[in-house]
Amino acid sequence: MSTLALFVQVHGTPGLRELQLAEAVTLGELHLALESLGIKVDDETFVFIDEAEKHESGPHHEPVAHLKHGCRVHVSRCKQIEVTIHYLDKTAKHAFAPGARVRAVKAWAAQHFHVSPKDAAEHVLQLCKSSDRPSSDTPLHQVAKGHECTVCFDFVPEKRVEG
Repeated sequence: MSTLALFVQVHGTPGLRELQLAEAVTLGELHLALESLGIKVDDETFVFIDEAEKHESGPHHEPVAHLKHGCRVHVSRCKQIEVTIHYLDKTAKHAFAPGARVRAVKAWAAQHFHVSPKDAAEHVLQLCKSSDRPSSDTPLHQVAKGHECTVCFDFVPEKRVEG
């Protein structure tokens, strides 16, 4: 039987942890493996695979269908992250899965604010009231402070060239 190498990210905790599991793993086995890493899994904890919108749930003997070698397992206390985005004089809110990447939020913002692809390519998401610009590969739960289920971004130009 082959094994899967998975990368675990926990809401509010920096870094990745690696987990080796059998290819055909049940939800109960996944929870036990997470607990062996010191990650508490209870009724207030939700496990997401990659950027899935829905958390893994159901009977513990059911197989976890979406696991594949190299995927990320996100453990969060949030079912969704409520994202607020400011662009010029406009503000929008949208809920995303905790494992959704910053690039997905940027794509949503560009569409919502009707920003052309050319202009969107010259903009980035910057955390509100800061100069932090998380990379496009960062999952949302990694930028949410503590165990909060909210994130605020400003959709700003990456750099301005005046000439």
